Amino acid sequence: MKTFSAKAQEVERKWWVIDAADQVVGRVAVNAANILRGKNKPIFTTHVDTGDNVIIVNAEKAVFTGKKETDKTYTSFSGYVGGHKSTNPERMRQKHPERILEKAIFGMIPHNRLGSAVLRKLHVYAGSSHPHEAQQPQAYKLV
Repeated sequence: MKTFSAKAQEVERKWWVIDAADQVVGRVAVNAANILRGKNKPIFTTHVDTGDNVIIVNAEKAVFTGKKETDKTYTSFSGYVGGHKSTNPERMRQKHPERILEKAIFGMIPHNRLGSAVLRKLHVYAGSSHPHEAQQPQAYKLV
């Protein structure tokens, strides 16, 4: 008996909507990352993109546990002298609330070409509306 290996062109893709309102950021990110990778499917293959498309709405209403809202820091470095920047979720939520979930999910995806392809299927919106109604997305219940 041979080991099954999924082929990228044979994967059936679905669209899922996750409502992040009053949900913990990490819990939403774990579920979204698993759907994007395809780990919830029986045909999951590590080196093939078997995942589905994920739409996250109400990203601005996702919450942190404990004191992470004020104590957690996001840092970046431009590569130039003095190019270090840091911010916290409180300030990031005011300017770009969808980036909090994007960064959390990015950390859970492989950092290679497969990860780049997987992240293209992620769509995060701060409000409750999204432009993907034509794809007929199904609501995903968080576990």
